[in-house]
Order: sequence, then structure tokens, then C-alpha cells
Amino acid sequence: MNVLIITACPSGVATTFLAARALERAAQRRGWTAWVEMHSQLQPQVPIDPVKLGATDLIIAATSTEVDLSRFVGKRVYQAPISQAIPEPDAFLARAESEAKPLAMSPTGNRSGAAVAPVPRAATSPAKKIVAVTACPTGVAHTFMAAEALTQAARGLGHPIRVETQGSVGAQNKLTPEEIREADVVILACDIEVDQSRFAGKRVWRTSTGSALKKSNQTIQEALDKAQPLGGEASRPTAQADGGTKGSAQGKRGPYRHLLTGVSFMLPMVVAGGLLIALSFVFGIDAFKQEGTLAAALMRIGGGAAFKLMVPLLAGYIAYSIADRPGIAPGMIGGYLASDLGAGFLGGIAAGFLAGYVAQAMSRHLKLPQSVEALKPILLIPLGAGLITGLVMIYVIGAPVAAVMSAMTTFLTNMGSGNAVLLGLLLGAMMCFDLGGPVNKAAYTFGVGLLSAGGPGAYGPMAAIMASGMVPPLGIGLSSLLARSKFSEAEREAGKASLALGLCFISEGAIPFMAKDPLRVIPICMIGGAITGAMSMYFSVQLMAPHGGLFVLLIPHAVNHVLLYLLSILVGSLVVCAGYALIKPGQAEMPGTVSGEGGAR
Repeated sequence: MNVLIITACPSGVATTFLAARALERAAQRRGWTAWVEMHSQLQPQVPIDPVKLGATDLIIAATSTEVDLSRFVGKRVYQAPISQAIPEPDAFLARAESEAKPLAMSPTGNRSGAAVAPVPRAATSPAKKIVAVTACPTGVAHTFMAAEALTQAARGLGHPIRVETQGSVGAQNKLTPEEIREADVVILACDIEVDQSRFAGKRVWRTSTGSALKKSNQTIQEALDKAQPLGGEASRPTAQADGGTKGSAQGKRGPYRHLLTGVSFMLPMVVAGGLLIALSFVFGIDAFKQEGTLAAALMRIGGGAAFKLMVPLLAGYIAYSIADRPGIAPGMIGGYLASDLGAGFLGGIAAGFLAGYVAQAMSRHLKLPQSVEALKPILLIPLGAGLITGLVMIYVIGAPVAAVMSAMTTFLTNMGSGNAVLLGLLLGAMMCFDLGGPVNKAAYTFGVGLLSAGGPGAYGPMAAIMASGMVPPLGIGLSSLLARSKFSEAEREAGKASLALGLCFISEGAIPFMAKDPLRVIPICMIGGAITGAMSMYFSVQLMAPHGGLFVLLIPHAVNHVLLYLLSILVGSLVVCAGYALIKPGQAEMPGTVSGEGGAR
């Protein structure tokens, strides 16, 4: 059977391309001959050749924006939202084959006798008002990409939606009380803890930014079907995040989410401290040792204040994630003791979880008369949890964890080139495995945590981590520009964005390519990242700031071996660029053009 696949999303870039490729491959698996039209806002539409159109048996339109179908009058046409095509393309084609109907009149309705063709909607029930919040640990890429994905999916399903993003610059598009009150369901696509008290009484569904980004249509459907009312007590972070459904795998909270919450609040302090220390080096590596100088003041602010607050902030907000505000004070007390005892970020993590769970237990199980209940969160819990946490840190946890941190620092400082290369290989591969996912975050958290220990060995892993994290978007972006014949116009536009994001150390810039072709993109990115990480460690590169990408190089002495650091990034990026250009199958078409028969290139 000959089919024409038409895809169009509001932005006309990533989703249009991903849906087209998913449906084309599904059609090939069914033995169909497929032609593709990808409608883009980047350039005028080039229609299918009339000869091929005459031979077409079925028109499949996966669209979430207006597309003129008047030229297909008399043909069997199936039209549905594009959000349905990416998750299950085979099922989408099966529905198209069974439900397509001859198009008798023009969908544009601009001619005599013409009418608007019916556009199937995924939501057969009345439209539901949805509000959502997205938040990832760094508050940069995943936060906004998940928001866009949810917006497109909801509109495709026929539901109005408003999404609030809680990114690194604070809350944007903030939901109003009226919007929350009128909403039928609330979606919290958050990898960190957010204030849920304003959603008390509403039906709430909790998931991750990754699920909202990759399974946006499924997330909307599950929220509408499974969300449960969030009670007054459940609105606190001590309750189940799925709105009271304890068995929900989507909404279940655990240590990983609490840790990411702590890292999210700690990260700005780490970045500020690292950059201030780097600025002190502008005046010379040892200039800060001269009392009364600007270099000494910058070092005191960055290393003496900001870096000392890192671990208390980490511990305090881990405890906040577990026990809400009553956990902050005991968490920070434990974190400060961890830093003072030399237990570093490992001790801070232990203190945060200890303080959080102790505060949570006191909140739940300490019963007081109603007349003095108000004293519990401001007096009894901070006092009791702080005392228990402090004593445990001093007499139980502090010394062993400090010994571990000292051993780790000594190992990193004195490791031979072979061990350094192996560590760089591992960290580089982890950074490129899931591009902002749990494995990537685990490697990044390890590097950030080492900064609290200080010493020469603490800055090498951070350099390898940031260099490797830039490799996937830079390599894929370069490949889309240098091997233009293998990339469509939409892909090349996405490649330009990927390059810009890569320069800023935002690995998520390569996600559109990974989502489309994971079996090729992930391995080649891991290889390039591992090479970069190994080279950076072999060259003993040290980086003072844990974020900023190549723009950190504008600060003198922020990186000790600038040229070798750039060489490491360049080699890894070229490996990804050349590797993906070689293994990428066939020749992609420009948006709006049609591919060869049967999808062959």
C-alpha cells in the first residue's frame, strides 16, 4: 500500500520531524511504501508530486496545527493529533488504516460546496482545564522542554493548559489562584520538591520532567485518569507526591528526589563561589595570600563564605524535601557540623537525610495539646531534630565519613595517570549516557560534591565532567552542519541550537537527536564523552567553576590548562561529529519535501 504521511506541530521543528520519522519507520515495518511531508514554518511547503499523489492509497495526517487537506478530496484520509504518533506509531498506523474515510469536501471551506473535514480528537470527553508545574535540578533545559511538551500534548488532545516553570531564574508564567481554582487536574512534573500547599483539594498527578518530555501524551492521559485529590496534610512534602496514591510508580518519592532538591538549592552557591575564587586568581595564583588586597577579599567571599555554605545548604534542603520547613534548621546544623568535622558533602548528605527523617517522625508522631501545637514546627522540631542530628554527627557519623573524604581526596590528589584516565573515562561516559537524566546527574553531583573538599584533586573531576557534558550537543551540532546532506532542514536548525546549548554546558541540546535515534546517538556520544573525560584527567586539567561551559574561560585562571582543555573538548566533539555522520542512515529530506519510495534514501 502507498501512503502519504503528513506531520505538523505548532513550532514546525522537533516534534514535526520526530513524528515523521517514527511513522515512516513504522510504515516500512508494515511493508508499506511511504512518502513524507513535514510542514515547517522555516520555509514554504513543497507538495507531493501529483504522480505519487495519484498512486497514494491512504493519507495520514498527524497534525496539531492547521493544514490544508483540500488537495486530497476523494482520497482516504486519517487525521489525528501529532502527540499520538510519537509514543505508539505502529498503533497510530493501525488506527489510520481501519478508521480512514474518503474526504468528500475541502477542509478549508473556502470554496462553494466545500466544508471542513472532521478532525479527530484524542479526548472524546469534554475538554479539561489543566495546570502544571515543571522543575528540574538545574532549572535550565529539562524544565522548559517538559513545559513545551506538555503544552503541545494537551492542545493536541483538546485540553487547555497553563504551565508554570520553576527554573534557575525563578518561577515564570506563575499560576494564579483563579487558574488553580478552575483547574480540573494539576500535573507536577518535577524532579525536585516544590510547594504543593496551593494545590490542596485539587486532583494532583506527579511525575518527572523526563516522563513529561518523552511521554507527554501518556502523562496527560494518566493525569486525567489517575490523579487523586491532595488533602491539606498531604500538600506538605512529607506526604506522597502522587496525590495520595501510594502505589503510584509515577508519583513515588525517594532518596534520589530529596538529594536532587538539595543539589538544586546548593548549585547557585557552588557556581558563585567557584567563579569568585577564579576571579581572585586573575591577580595571580597566590595573590589572595596578601592580606588586604582585592584578591584576598574575593577569595574570602568565594572560598571563605560561599563554599562554606555549600554543605549546610545541601543538607538543609535535603531535609526540607523530606520534612518541609521544620527540616531546614536541623539539616543546616548537621550540614555545618559535617563541613566543620571534615566530612564534606558525603557527611552533608548523611546529615540532611538524618535531620529530614527525624523531623518528619517528630511531626507525625509527637502529639501535643491543640493549645501548644503551634510550638511544634518553630520550637520543638528544630530543637529536637537539631539536637539528635548534631549528636549523631559528632559522635557517630562525622569521624568515619571524614576519614572516607580524606582518603578520597588523597587518592584524587595522588592518583597516577592510569587511574586518572579510568576515572575520566567513567565520568565522561556517565555524563553522555542520558543527557540530563539520573546517570548524568549522579556524575555531576559527584563532581560538585568534591569541590567542598577543596585541594588540587577536587577540581580535576569537575573539569572532566563539564568538558564531557559539552561533547554531545557540540558533536551532534557540528555533524548536522558538516554532513548537511544527511540532515533535514529541521535537523540542521536543531543542530544550530544544539551547538549554542553545548557551548553553555547544557547537554540536553542533543536530546531531540537522541530521542529520534537512541541506538546510534547514545553509544557514539558516550565514546566521545569518555575520550574527552580521559584526556582532561590525563592532562591534569582543573576547573574552579562547576558551570558556565566555555564562557568560564573568559575568566583568567578559571581553568589551569586552557589549550589542553579545549583540545580535549574538540577531540571528543569531532569523534561524535564524525561517528554520527558515518553511522547515520540514509539521507534525510528537507522539510516539505518527499522521501523516496518505501522510505529508501
